[in-house]
Amino acid sequence: MQITIFGIKNCDTMKKAMRWLDDNGHAYKFHDFKKAGVDKALLEQWTEKADWQKLLNKAGTTFRKLPDDEKQNVDQQKAIELMLSNPSMIKRPVLDLNGDIHIGFKPEIYAELFD
Repeated sequence: MQITIFGIKNCDTMKKAMRWLDDNGHAYKFHDFKKAGVDKALLEQWTEKADWQKLLNKAGTTFRKLPDDEKQNVDQQKAIELMLSNPSMIKRPVLDLNGDIHIGFKPEIYAELFD
């Protein structure tokens, strides 16, 4: 089983997800957006597998602080550009489980995924 978890190390939700993986004995690779960045090809792949509207974190402070004109008319391509320019806008964590993408963390959903 190949597990990669993508996010930002200091994010509370990331900490919860990684703690859950650790507590349940699942080895994983961690990709830190702040240190390793994210590339356009990966974001395009994710938006093909999962809804870009779920991947773009519009509720986060980074998105909310954008000028109003940048928040208008967001489509898949514009969302990718926004996430490329500021990876903090990517909803966390992004879990890649054998090539399947899961966005966000809920213990009950992780339990189902790893059952």
